[in-house]
Amino acid sequence: MKNTNNNLLINRQRVVIVEQEAVPERRRVGSNELFGTQNEIVIEHNNEEYRLRITSNDKLILTK
Repeated sequence: MKNTNNNLLINRQRVVIVEQEAVPERRRVGSNELFGTQNEIVIEHNNEEYRLRITSNDKLILTK
């Protein structure tokens, strides 16, 4: 950026680091614990059934 006197103006950014509140650890469950030897499980949530399955490409898909 230049001002009217053709002198360079330096655009400085100020960085402020704010200390975050501690976030409780999330429960972590391995997929092998959920699925065992199966490729699909049913999850009940709010009286609805959801199916979580392992695809042939080893990805997870959740469907209602």
